Parts: sequence; structure tokens; C-alpha cells
Amino acid sequence: MFGHYLQLGLRSLRRNPALTALMVMAIGFGVAASMITYSVFRAVSGNPIPDKSAQLFIPQVDSWGPQQNEKGEPPEALNYVDAMALMRAQQAKRQTLLYPLLMSVMPGGDRDLPLAANGYAVDSDFFPMFEVPFQYGGGWSAQDDQARSAEVVISGQLNQKLFGGADSVGHMVNLNGHDYRVVGVTGHWNPKPRFFDLFSTSGFKDASDFYMPFSRALDLKARTGGRNSCRGSLTFTGWEDYLQSNCVWITPWVELDGAADVAHYRRFLESYAADQQRAGRFAWAPNVRLRNVMQWLDHEHVVPPESRISLLVALGFFLICLINTIGLLLAKFLRRAGEIGVRRALGASRREIYTQYLIEAATVGLAGGVLGLLLTAFGVAGVGVLFPPQIAKLAQLDLSLVGLTLLVAVIATVLAAFYPAWRAARVQPAWQLKSS
Repeated sequence: MFGHYLQLGLRSLRRNPALTALMVMAIGFGVAASMITYSVFRAVSGNPIPDKSAQLFIPQVDSWGPQQNEKGEPPEALNYVDAMALMRAQQAKRQTLLYPLLMSVMPGGDRDLPLAANGYAVDSDFFPMFEVPFQYGGGWSAQDDQARSAEVVISGQLNQKLFGGADSVGHMVNLNGHDYRVVGVTGHWNPKPRFFDLFSTSGFKDASDFYMPFSRALDLKARTGGRNSCRGSLTFTGWEDYLQSNCVWITPWVELDGAADVAHYRRFLESYAADQQRAGRFAWAPNVRLRNVMQWLDHEHVVPPESRISLLVALGFFLICLINTIGLLLAKFLRRAGEIGVRRALGASRREIYTQYLIEAATVGLAGGVLGLLLTAFGVAGVGVLFPPQIAKLAQLDLSLVGLTLLVAVIATVLAAFYPAWRAARVQPAWQLKSS
């Protein structure tokens, strides 16, 4: 019977092409607007590391005090003194400090123009903590951290530029005039949002080119290539003064396996802050935070407000389109009251009438979904008109979005058809046969 009802539905659609076109356009434009904005919202609001987002935490310690922090919240990063104290305490399964670097890479061979590269100073735990994939080699060891080794991990993209994509492990790379031995080449890895560095980035930068030992970067006195936030009137006479200042520029991360470990580390943070208060370094009560990845993303308001607003507006537009579709379907179905009366008089049940008209509505939804798919593809290509380039390029028409577009169009249209189909099934055969 499904094939028979489908045939009747297609025949009915061809019978009223203008009305059918209006319904298809309403569904197509409505679902396209929703899917275009959803593609952006999905890209910026997803879980960047779903396997471990509940085990990775960013500790915060208030080193500024209630008169200088923002609404009682500790700074979003740590100064050098607090960062190194947390690392020396070794209270987590894994831990890393990081800050961004901007350096020049001197290519080898007959190329003599330096390449600008952005990267991070990190500790060896960075790679297993954040599940960084490797194409060749791997990260350095904890012993290399302590030895302040001149080693580097480079990205696959930088490896392609310097070594033509070959295995470059063991080769030398010159960064800002210093040679480093390549120990690993990462595969494609650029989590969006870039949860581990929301202090210096918006979360949507291009992939990093290199990673070097944090201890080595300190030896080189490499200033941060990202954000640096200080409080009060400060005067620096050198690198050591800068390290001892209240300027925050280092982002810490720790890996904690369970609730007990989280509670233990939180008590450690509170104890550390209390020790600093007793030592006279802090003149305020301990003020610490410990947030996991998703809590940190929410705290930093990573999802742009315009993406939420545009999604709500698009859904409202889609709802209006569905309401119009309900009216068009109602008019279409009730115009065939005589036909319905004859079918009912010949023994067709109300359930069969329901089924016929819902299948007909589904064909309208499928046609609207195909139109919406074309409009979505066009809209995704031009989404940069509404959003910044680094966010707009994240919106992609992949297979999941294609399937979702068609599914939403069909389901929404079928739901919209329930009332018109119910009205059609309530037609009284006797009245229709008498009037005819």
C-alpha cells in the first residue's frame, strides 16, 4: 500500500503545481536557513576532545586580589611564580604549562627566505594529555624537560614546507637562529575550539607549526607571542623582574582521573593559596578555581553570541514556514473532500486516509529538503558575510549535514501535516455524497 499511496501523492502534487511549488519553497528556505546557522553553531560549540574533556582541568589561582580581578574571578592564566610552584608540586597524573611563541624558521637548501611560524612552549605531558596524533616520531621525555633539551615537534604542514613531507625525525630545524632536533611530526591536529589556549586566542586559530620544551623557551628568554596581562604600575629592568612580577601569561593544565583526584587537587590549590597568604604574598583569602574543558569553554563564552542569535532567528523563520505549510496543506487536502468522501464510502478507513496524506506530505518534505540542500550549500559558501573568517571557514556541508537537512525537512513536513490530515480524515462521507 505504501507504493500505491506514494503514487497517489505524486499524482496529487502534479495536479496542483503552483500550490506544490509554494510548499516546497517554504520548506526549502526554512530548512536551509536553519541548517546554515546550525552548521556554524555546531562547529563552534562542539566538544573539542570528547574522550578526555572530563579529565582535563585548568587550575586558576587569584594572584591579583579582589580589587584588581574581574568580578571575583581569578586571572585566566598564571604568573611564572605560581605556574612553577604548581608544576614542582607534582599533584596530578599529568601536567603541562604552555604559552604561545612566534618565531622565524630558516629553511634549508637553496631557499634563503625565513618562514614565520607560530607554536607553543609546552611540557612533555602535553602530547599524551591532549592526544596529539603523530605522523613520525613522538614527543620528548620528562628527562628532556629537565635537561632543557633543544628539541622540537613540528606540524605535518611545516614538515611539508621544510622536508617535502618526508620523515624528518633526527633532522635539524633553525628557529630564531637556534638549532633544534626534530623528535616528532604531528598529524593533522587543530581542535576547535582550541580549548587549551583561550587566554591568548579566540579558540579558532590555524594549526600550530611547532612545539618546543617549556624549559628551553625560558632559557632563551622567549617572550610570549600571545596575551600578557599585568596589574598595577610595574617597571621591569630585565627578564628576572618580569618572571617575578604579577603578569599572567602561562596557561596550566592537569589531568585528573576521577572525582577523588579532582577533590584532592582542589584542596591542594586552596592550601597553596592559603600558604601564599600566610607568607604575606597574598593579602586576601584563597580564591581558586578548577574547571574541566567544557566548563572552561562555557566560562570563556567561546560560542559567539551572534551564532546563537542567528540560530534562534533561523529556527523562528523555519517555524513560520511550517505554519504556512500547514495552511497550504489544509487548503490542498480539504479541496479534495469529495474524493475523500467517495473513498470513505467505498470502505477506506480513517487510518488509511491519514497514511495517504502523510505520505503525500513526506514527498513534499523530501522535495523541500532537496531544495534546502542546494540552498544550504550556497549559504555555507557565503556564511562569511555574517561571521568572522576564522569561524566561517569551519562551517562545512558534510555527509552528516546532508542527511540532517533531508531528515529535518521530511519530519518537519510530516509533523506539519498531522492537523490537515486529521481534518481530511474527519470528512463525513454522507455529506460529501449528498452534496455531489
